[in-house]
Amino acid sequence: MKTIRELDLAGKRLLIRVDFNVPRDESGTITDDLRIRTVLPTIEYALEQEAKVILCSHMGRPKGQRVEQYSLKPVAKYLSDILGKDVTLAPDCIGPETESVVSAMQNGDVVLLENLRFHAQEQENDQEFARELSRLADVYVNNAFAVSHRAHASVVGVPAYCREKAAGFLLQKEMDYFHRSIDNPVRPLVAIVGGAKVSSKLGALKNMLDKVDCMLIGGAMANTFLKSQGYAVGQSKVENDLLDDARELLDTASQIGVKIYLPVDVIAAESFSADAVNKQVTIQDIPENWMALDVGPATVICFTEVLAEARTIIWNGPMGAFELDAFARGTMALAHAVGAAHALSITGGGDSNAAVKKSGEAENISYMSTGGGAFLMLMEGKELPGVVALEA
Repeated sequence: MKTIRELDLAGKRLLIRVDFNVPRDESGTITDDLRIRTVLPTIEYALEQEAKVILCSHMGRPKGQRVEQYSLKPVAKYLSDILGKDVTLAPDCIGPETESVVSAMQNGDVVLLENLRFHAQEQENDQEFARELSRLADVYVNNAFAVSHRAHASVVGVPAYCREKAAGFLLQKEMDYFHRSIDNPVRPLVAIVGGAKVSSKLGALKNMLDKVDCMLIGGAMANTFLKSQGYAVGQSKVENDLLDDARELLDTASQIGVKIYLPVDVIAAESFSADAVNKQVTIQDIPENWMALDVGPATVICFTEVLAEARTIIWNGPMGAFELDAFARGTMALAHAVGAAHALSITGGGDSNAAVKKSGEAENISYMSTGGGAFLMLMEGKELPGVVALEA
């Protein structure tokens, strides 16, 4: 995969696909600028090389319509402040007016195209739409790992029409960290997998069996595994159609010598609410009408002991409903354990990263990936369409 350092950028129109789909409050103020700051090194490098920098991104789900609440105008202003120079927001991402704005650019100028998803053709990977976008550029750079698992026009369509294309620093860094942790890890390699659904992570779980030394499974998805082993889990969230798959995965792991750790106790509650009555129970004693909403302290001790021996850790998905303080202790404790481990540690996905930030351990994690879906696709052993498009 060629990187931006290998290209001659001077005086060229450089179209960079970024991910500026940042969270904002009701007033439109950006509340978390991580996705903006992580692409700054690529933008600043391009400016140092005297390129004409054209940025393109999506925001939210406007469903192919121009919806002002999803305009990138606040991002353009925020980016202007960070860079210390004007960032022009184009009126659209394609069309004569936008082409005029790009044509008037001087070396070192920055233009942000308006929301790609104001056009339904973006998500449809419409080839004419991709061709129009490509006409704005001499060089294409993908620096949006978080959307590189999607076969969208700006991700896989545009590169097909650009002779020069490469990865930005963020995409390169994401891929490098993942390959370090999977292809040539320092062992033991431990995977922590949590979250709500087995169905969304079954492919990753199966593929990772051939990679890891052991696996810790928590969150609501653990309930399906526990029920597959004959435990009554009350009213806990369970994917009954995947009980056989869960049982088969555990059997396969046993056969190949991969240890899978499931919760031995949980924090159960009468309902999914912050003020619900809750208590610690073993997995054998979950009340019939209650639900498991967090891993318990005995499980935390067990998981922490495993992590203390790890030398590489991959984490995707929280251990419980950490958004509610009553059910956040398990996830917070795991975050502290990962932060304290003498290991290369990588977290992937919005919930995992949010949990790490909430725990105050962000500075102690080796790398926090910017893309949950792309991270999972790599865990499944699949290639990212956005990366493949750069190599074509």
